[in-house]
Amino acid sequence: MDGISVYKARLRMGEKLADKLKKLRPDHDIDVVIPIPDTSRTSALELANTLGIKFREGFVKNRYIGRTFIMPGQSMRRKSVRQKLNAIELEFKGKNVLLVDDSIVRGTTCKQIIQMARDAGAKKVYFASAAPAIRYPNVYGIDMPAASELIAAGKTDIEVEEQIGADWLIYQDLEDLIAAAEEGNPNITRYECSVFNGEYITGDVDEMYLKRLENMRNDAAKQGKKKGSHKRQTNLVADLNTEG
Repeated sequence: MDGISVYKARLRMGEKLADKLKKLRPDHDIDVVIPIPDTSRTSALELANTLGIKFREGFVKNRYIGRTFIMPGQSMRRKSVRQKLNAIELEFKGKNVLLVDDSIVRGTTCKQIIQMARDAGAKKVYFASAAPAIRYPNVYGIDMPAASELIAAGKTDIEVEEQIGADWLIYQDLEDLIAAAEEGNPNITRYECSVFNGEYITGDVDEMYLKRLENMRNDAAKQGKKKGSHKRQTNLVADLNTEG
């Protein structure tokens, strides 16, 4: 992408995240690194290699369940997480595990996955995000939820850690994320990082725009559209039956 290998960038993300972890907790007690499939696997592998810790596949993924963070409604997202992943007890029982994901959006997925790891017998569950905390909505085409539905919005890392139920949460630093990409193509010197820092590159996004966007994108609005669509379909069926 723009001359940058996504695969190599993800490897560098894992390496930089491992360096940060070593600085913060040089005496860590992590027994095993486990990725949350699939996109975090590359970063998790390099993180494990850099730390000199075992890398294991602890989750089996059901490939017929879509991305949970864009599903309408929390109840559907919670249900889908349990349908999407199954924990392999052998890889968790009696161990201190570091789970690695590519990012944390609403927190629905990681909270349930952390609980699944505990249910499978993990002693401690640490959680690492290969991306920085996502605190602002995307306005350039990704159906990312309203700011009020982002778990990190207005919260400290410690508060997010407590909310998802992790024994420790570590985020990638934004400068390290940029450096991981920049190394692949030094000619690119500016990146769109609005979901992390709230700085929108087009310069025309203000509080009023974001509020209007939130009213359109939040769960309540989506559920309302869904009900409206269902009602229209019901009326159409009734009209057809009447004409028949």
